[in-house]
Amino acid sequence: MRDHQSDNARKGSQHSPDLQATALDDAWLPLEQIAAACRVEPEWLLMRLEQGLLPDTACMGGVWRFTSVSVVRARRMRALERDFEALPDLAALVADLIEERDRLRARLRNAGLE
Repeated sequence: MRDHQSDNARKGSQHSPDLQATALDDAWLPLEQIAAACRVEPEWLLMRLEQGLLPDTACMGGVWRFTSVSVVRARRMRALERDFEALPDLAALVADLIEERDRLRARLRNAGLE
């Protein structure tokens, strides 16, 4: 079993500030730009698109476009796959859970309960 804490200490925190970005209003970004922002090859993104693991995307005229929400999700999934050697499906599931937690916290804040 690998020592993930020491791995994360060497790599930096898995919850870096760049993963905590807020969504831009209706911004659509091309595949190549997202790949560069996530520090992955475009093929990494295409594989996850084919598996249905990256929502908030669209293919317009044969060109994939991503919202800022999908960028945050892709970066989070990449970090999970890298830091914990997670399979893409598991990384997507964990991303789903984190996104749901964030939605619930926002609801609590809006209701004045947090």
